[in-house]
Amino acid sequence: MAASAFPALLLLLAAAAALLVLPGTEAVWLDLPPTGTKCVSEEIQPNVVVLADYAIMYDSHPTAHPTVAVKVTSPYGNTVHHNENATTGQFAFTTSEAGNYLACFWIDSAEKGSGTTLNLDWKIGIAAKDWDTVAKKEKLEGVELELRKLEAAVESIHNNLLYLKAREAEMRTVSEKTNARVAWFSILSLGVCIVVSVLQLWHLQGFFRKKKLI
Repeated sequence: MAASAFPALLLLLAAAAALLVLPGTEAVWLDLPPTGTKCVSEEIQPNVVVLADYAIMYDSHPTAHPTVAVKVTSPYGNTVHHNENATTGQFAFTTSEAGNYLACFWIDSAEKGSGTTLNLDWKIGIAAKDWDTVAKKEKLEGVELELRKLEAAVESIHNNLLYLKAREAEMRTVSEKTNARVAWFSILSLGVCIVVSVLQLWHLQGFFRKKKLI
C-alpha cells in the first residue's frame, strides 16, 4: 500500500514544483490617488491566456465610494480592454503580441475623496485555466488531474524556453549588427583621420615652400 502511494506522492510533488516555478498568478493592491494613474505591467509571450479580476476595496476608505476606469493595452498600443465607472470588473484575452502588457487604473468619478484601494488578481497561462471545469468535463480526479496540470506546466515551461531562445537569438542578431556598424564606423573614422592628416601635411609643405623655409 505504501509502496504504491509513493510514486503518486512524487508525481504530486513534481506537479507542485512545476507550478511554483511558473509566474502565473499575481495579486496586488493598488492605492489610487484622487488624481493620476496607477499602472501594472507584465511581459507575456504570444498565445497566452490572461485573466484578471479587479475590485475596489471600500474598507480602506469607508467615507468615499468612487468608481474607477481601467484600460489595458498591448505592447504595440492596441486596447484589449476598456471600462469606465466600475467598482468591480474582469478582463480576459489571449495575447497576440509578445512584450509588456499594461493595465492602468484611475478614479473617474466626481467623488474622489482621498483616493481608494483596488485589488487586482492577475492570472497568466495555466493559472488562468479553470481546472474544475476541465476535471468535470474530462472526468479527471486525483492523480489524473495533477498529471494533467503537470503536463500543462511542462508545456508552458517549454514554450517559455522557446520564447527566451527566440529573444536571445533576436538580441544576438541586433548585437552582431551593431558591432558590425561600429567596426565600419571605426574604419571610416580612421580613414578620415588619415586623409585629413595627409592633407594637413601637404598644406604645411606648400606653406613652408612658399615662405622658402624648406
